[in-house]
Amino acid sequence: MNLMEELWRLLIEPLTFGFLQRALLGALLVGAMCGLVGVYVVLRRMSYIGHGLSYAIFGGAVVSTVLQINFYLGATAWGFLAALLIIWTSRKRIVGADAAIGIITTASFAIGVIVISVLRDFRADFDAALFGNILSIREGDLIAIVAVAGVIAVLVFVAYKQLLFTAFDPEVAGIYGVRTGWIDALFALMLAALIIVAMQVVGVTLIAASLITPPTIARLLTNSFPRMMLISTLVGAFGGVVGVYASWYLDWATGATIVMTHASLFVIALVYSNLLRPRLLQRARPTGERPAPAKAPPP
Repeated sequence: MNLMEELWRLLIEPLTFGFLQRALLGALLVGAMCGLVGVYVVLRRMSYIGHGLSYAIFGGAVVSTVLQINFYLGATAWGFLAALLIIWTSRKRIVGADAAIGIITTASFAIGVIVISVLRDFRADFDAALFGNILSIREGDLIAIVAVAGVIAVLVFVAYKQLLFTAFDPEVAGIYGVRTGWIDALFALMLAALIIVAMQVVGVTLIAASLITPPTIARLLTNSFPRMMLISTLVGAFGGVVGVYASWYLDWATGATIVMTHASLFVIALVYSNLLRPRLLQRARPTGERPAPAKAPPP
């Protein structure tokens, strides 16, 4: 058996298992959506909101489980409420966004911890929410992921200019008639919905990394915003699929493997951006020509 046949076998063999097919599709969609939405998270300098909202939603997941409410209904209601509270509080001039996120999300997470400490029998049920367990993903979970991915894609397409304008300069956007309050609320709700379905894939503790790393890689490779969105989406999807394959063959935790795959891609992009790319540009530039000044990504 030659090398190509062996690689093909390694690629196809896991697809014979139904649960792994669902895991790969879920990782592909969640990774792509994290890459897409993460671009706006990075541009808004709100990297902490993904981490904070994930902990807030964990509290809602605990409460909904204890009350025997459907996970997605309970976590969605709790997550949307937390997201809207963060946006409403952060728009008050006295309280900053970082303080609002810190207070609301830690209080929500604390509620979940208190409930778990009181009802210890529920402790094992939340391992997947904390650390991710994509290999146990069910058809209902996959339907929720597909639905959220479709809605986010449509919303980003429809509100592309408003989201972009608000991300780069919210004050000027308001002057030009963009309803920044509604756009902020829409963005927060999209992020909350994404985190809810992503919990099963990478877990609460690793969601922030999945949101931040792909767009950061894209930012190292391009100054164009449309290309940044495309690269970030592709990197997120690619890292998700490769992470599932790697975790299957190496017997590692799937969520952590996905994050480490993205981190490895970041190292490669960093080396390319700082070492290889300047040399390639230098070779391609005619002798004596000065390099063009770096430009910020256009709005």
